[in-house]
Amino acid sequence: MPLCASSVRVALASTALLIAAAPAQAAKPAEKPDAARVVPSALPPNAPRHFDATEAIAHDPATRTDGSDDIVTLRHDAADRMTVMVEIGTVAGTHSAFAFLVDTGAERTVVARSVVNALGLVPNGRGRLIGMAGAQDVDLVSIESIMLGRRSLFGLASPVLDAQTIGADGIIGLDGLQGQRILLDFDHNTMLLGTPAALGGNRGYDIVVRARRKSGQLIMTDALVDGVRTDIVIDTGSDTTIGNAALARALVRDHRQDTVQLVSVTGQKATAELGLARTLALGGMTLNNTLIAFSDAPPFEKLGLRRRPALLLGMAQLRLFHRVAIDFAARRILFDLPGSPRG
Repeated sequence: MPLCASSVRVALASTALLIAAAPAQAAKPAEKPDAARVVPSALPPNAPRHFDATEAIAHDPATRTDGSDDIVTLRHDAADRMTVMVEIGTVAGTHSAFAFLVDTGAERTVVARSVVNALGLVPNGRGRLIGMAGAQDVDLVSIESIMLGRRSLFGLASPVLDAQTIGADGIIGLDGLQGQRILLDFDHNTMLLGTPAALGGNRGYDIVVRARRKSGQLIMTDALVDGVRTDIVIDTGSDTTIGNAALARALVRDHRQDTVQLVSVTGQKATAELGLARTLALGGMTLNNTLIAFSDAPPFEKLGLRRRPALLLGMAQLRLFHRVAIDFAARRILFDLPGSPRG
């Protein structure tokens, strides 16, 4: 199909170095975890399934209201990424509400300079961020707490970026997501945080994929893109899927006819070449016609993925599913496929 050049905003992918940063503490467990709604699958887990990545999936806009504080309503920014409302605690008290992106491609939780100024926070260090378009030195601030639903992060050393380049008041990164399962329910436009047992276990998912951990990321290693073995990282902070130069070379195709501009949260820009993968096979499922922006972006090297085919799977593809669960503790990614019966 013809490809059209467009503008793509890409959120922070990883952090290379944070100087004088206090380590983030683990999120508090929920007092009364909520059980997610689960639906038995008509097919056994990992049964072969095929669907077209260009097809639109109808979503129910209704928001679940079963009283659990661990259900966080998702909002969309202009690039169709996910934002949630958070409260920020300082010595002066608790301040709300701020819209933060949820970014599984970001190593650290980030706060916008406008929020820093509004709360009277003073930078107390410098750090270097590696974004999709390069590295940049940034200020760091100490944040006492960030509250997301019933969960709280404490003692954060957060990079400071401009709200205009973030597209939000901040970013919830991997330091706020470790040790728990994140359930993205696109049908009901909600995100649930908790233990796997509290969120229904593995029931109702068609595909369960094991992953390895690198710099806090979960990397799926058994994918095939047009027959080429490819490592995949789920990146909820990007609105498109980005492949590295090694994948472009392995596919032996010319992507130069169409280009796209990648815009990092640091404000830096890079040009990527567009290509179309006929098949993306993972764990028994196959996505057809997946649009990929190819760029030898710095985060691939940070994750040790520069020399072998790899891609960051963005929101355009994730929203094709009913639900996606990212289990950091068990190192598993779970998919509830379109076409599965809904209860």
